[in-house]
Amino acid sequence: MYLPEVFGRDLFDDFFSFPFHSTERNGKRQTNCPMKTDVRQTETAYELETDLPGFDKEDVKVALENGYLTISAEKNLNDAENGEYIRRERYSGVCSRSFYIGSGISEDEIKAQFDRGILRLSIPRKRETVQADKKKYIEIE
Repeated sequence: MYLPEVFGRDLFDDFFSFPFHSTERNGKRQTNCPMKTDVRQTETAYELETDLPGFDKEDVKVALENGYLTISAEKNLNDAENGEYIRRERYSGVCSRSFYIGSGISEDEIKAQFDRGILRLSIPRKRETVQADKKKYIEIE
């Protein structure tokens, strides 16, 4: 069968290449899965919208630790099905992403909603109080 070729490369070479690099971490497959996130700033909050297609609400966890907000998602595909896979492109594994939001926010203040594969987070903006600059002197020895 003749396959089209351009500049010495088969046009179908890249068609079946999978764009994610995977590694093993803690016995689970860790893949650089695309967690595309939009961050919007309003007068009172930061709003994050993260695409997590194919994940259920139970697969997603949001944690706050030391000022970092971490979104993680884990998906396992059923390997008990009969037959051997020739190629498997559906995502299975763990992915996560972290954002620094500061230490002045508690988990009770963050609102989360998951609907149709989109995680929406609302994080209140804390207004930093600016202290009046006081002149400070350095002692000369």
